[in-house]
Amino acid sequence: MKKNAFLFFCICGMQSLLAQQVDSILKPMNGFPPSRESQVSFQNYRDYPFNKWSFRNMGAPMHVLMIPRGGAVHVFKEAKNRIGNTTITIAGNKTETVESVFKNNETDGVIIIQNNNILYENYWNGLGRDYQHIWYSMTKSLTSTALGILVTQNKIDLSASPVKYVPELKGSPWERTTIQDILNMSTALGYAESYTDTAGFFYKYYGRASHFFYVPGGEADPQKETVLGTYDFLTKKAIPNNDLQPGYKFEYNSSNVDVISWIISRITGKTYNEFIQENIWSKLGAEHDAYITADQSYTAMATGGMNSTLRDAALFGTFILNRGKIDGKQLVPSNWIDETLKLTVADKERYSRNDVYIKAGLPWVAYKNFWWILDETKGEYCALGIHGQVIYINRSANMVIAFFSSHPVAGSAASKNFLPKLNACR
Repeated sequence: MKKNAFLFFCICGMQSLLAQQVDSILKPMNGFPPSRESQVSFQNYRDYPFNKWSFRNMGAPMHVLMIPRGGAVHVFKEAKNRIGNTTITIAGNKTETVESVFKNNETDGVIIIQNNNILYENYWNGLGRDYQHIWYSMTKSLTSTALGILVTQNKIDLSASPVKYVPELKGSPWERTTIQDILNMSTALGYAESYTDTAGFFYKYYGRASHFFYVPGGEADPQKETVLGTYDFLTKKAIPNNDLQPGYKFEYNSSNVDVISWIISRITGKTYNEFIQENIWSKLGAEHDAYITADQSYTAMATGGMNSTLRDAALFGTFILNRGKIDGKQLVPSNWIDETLKLTVADKERYSRNDVYIKAGLPWVAYKNFWWILDETKGEYCALGIHGQVIYINRSANMVIAFFSSHPVAGSAASKNFLPKLNACR
């Protein structure tokens, strides 16, 4: 484990250095038509600096499904750019302005909201107020929020095996887990999530089924493919770690979220994107339609496919800050929102058994219900996505900070651009 972690950080460090060198000479999609060396494709859309263009144009490299808005638009009060030049201490005795911390760390856009007032908002790399941007795994937090609607309607028992709701999962690694184990990413799976190991199990099989990674072999033939989409992966390919008991150790793995989206669809008779649209997005007061990427079977990617404008991502954060309520409408019961912050000793111990995150010096104290917890007493927690996507919530300060990024490195543990911005939020 130690050797693998060391190799991971070394690889990511070299990628970051190479990315900086490439960025100095290359502008994505440069020219009419774009030059070959600047052309964004499905093969390179996550590579830096191509991701500066693709992350705000995900409908180009990916399959997408619409999530239309509805109703009156939520109104934020405007007190913009009051704190951009404020100097803060971010590491030791080092000081920077709020704006420079974000601008100098591959941020595409940032918005800071307190008491429903926009204190600061800025955009870079071609992003703007009306552009959608990929959320990546911030989508997981949206998924658990949606599940909470069904939990509080007594339609789901969190202590049950998911097989109770999706019989096709019998014989899969999730048969021996509870739904709460899934929400806590403690399902004892027999494969690790890796964005760099192109020969690894996760990359080779889940990456192709989810249409998330470029895997040589081209588009799947829906009539012949054994594993067409992510649900096929769950039942036909995924393997357990038989040396580990579910519930014991936090191990981040995106395929867990596909189980939750399948449960939502099976109980409601709605696709994931339909359920999100009808129960959350059309009632939230969003300014713009959202859309979500889809796997090879055109099933919505509940684990990391949501795309919205930055203001609408911050609006979702505001809705969570307000305990499931927005503009007088209680869309998700407050007791479900509160449950995420009710940490037990077991919740913290489960997270502490993952030495990769602990040794990386990241400040999380727990992971629960697809949210990253910083300080449960302050109500300080985050939705988090690879390449630097964050919705930061702080109940004690009545504040939401959302930012989109195009970090050269996917994971936060190895990214030099991540911690300065998180620390600035704190």
